[in-house]
Amino acid sequence: MKFLMIVIQISVLYGIYKLGGYIQEFFHIPIPGSIVGMVLLFLLLQTKLIKEKWLLQGSSWLLAHLPLLFVPATVGVMQYLDYFKGDGFISVVIVITSTLLVLVSTGGISQYISNKQTKKHKAKDQGASL
Repeated sequence: MKFLMIVIQISVLYGIYKLGGYIQEFFHIPIPGSIVGMVLLFLLLQTKLIKEKWLLQGSSWLLAHLPLLFVPATVGVMQYLDYFKGDGFISVVIVITSTLLVLVSTGGISQYISNKQTKKHKAKDQGASL
């Protein structure tokens, strides 16, 4: 039963991804369909049309196996090492810099949201104890 639930949840996530691709093609949006799908999923979760618990097991399973999903991309890059000979150092610097920027900005935003929620819960607890 758990396996079937995970398959259904991953199918829903995949359907939202495909829907994002169709929306991107139909409206000729200059943003990748996968990004449109993520925005659509975000909006569905924020408006509570889809509850987080409905997708929790499937998304957790995907996150647990995420490193395996990057293996084909890494092997693909290894096939084109010739392209990196001349400008390879610059490409590596760009990749490292952009990765660090993403890590720092994501960490900062996560910390900000966490602190905000902690303050909100503390204020709520203090209000309840009065």
